[in-house]
Amino acid sequence: GDIATDEDIRLIHARLGLDEPFLVQFGRWVWALVHGDLGTSIFTNLPVTQLIGQRIEPTVALTLCTLTVAILFAVPLGVVAAAKAGTWLDRAVMAFSVLGFSVPVFVFAYILILTFSVQLDWLPVQGYRNLRDGVWEWLRHLILPSIALGTVYVALIARMTRASMLDVLSQDYIRTAAAKGLAPDQVLIGHALKNAAIPIMTIIGMGIALLISGAIVTETVFALPGIGRLTVDAILRRDYPIIQGVILIFSAVYVLVNLLVDLSYVFFDPRIRY
Repeated sequence: GDIATDEDIRLIHARLGLDEPFLVQFGRWVWALVHGDLGTSIFTNLPVTQLIGQRIEPTVALTLCTLTVAILFAVPLGVVAAAKAGTWLDRAVMAFSVLGFSVPVFVFAYILILTFSVQLDWLPVQGYRNLRDGVWEWLRHLILPSIALGTVYVALIARMTRASMLDVLSQDYIRTAAAKGLAPDQVLIGHALKNAAIPIMTIIGMGIALLISGAIVTETVFALPGIGRLTVDAILRRDYPIIQGVILIFSAVYVLVNLLVDLSYVFFDPRIRY
């Protein structure tokens, strides 16, 4: 802190290895990383892996709920907008997409809290309950955060779904399928959506970055004890080992998810081979 003496600073530098050459410091960090050691928190003096492990459940739960909500709502909205292109329904979906992508997550979160928690008293304002406390209690504390975080994701996926579907619906094989007498639902779902899935899957994978950044804000607003809240606390305390560890894990998750998305292309387009 500000009252640390020169001797205190020297001892901390020695304990953290900051008095050694840069290459030596980097080599030790890489060696520790290979062995699963992300360092020790400066503030709590606990291993970073332990702190992240304690906070990972709320973040994973929030991310999975948000993904589920976003995909279940966004893809049908995009399909309907493409099928009804140019109508009031299409314009309504696009207006929602623009609004959802424009409003910051924290603003929408406070609107949800004011409406459903303060005025209607339907859902809790903040906090998190473990799944062991009951499925309903667990879900009650995740509904508002998932909606707040998922709105921008829904807007992004819905716009991409609409654009991709419109491109596919203009193809000759779609007109051929309709001319053969297939029902409109079969044409939309069985032919158009399957062939439009690759751009949709791509934007879902790229949108993970939105979830990661949005989770930090959402967990702070709703007081969820997740990795996002841990990151904010670490930044305020200048706890650099935690910041490094969280950024490294988030980066690895982003790369892994996009790799899985790329590998999933073979299920939607048999022409793709790896």
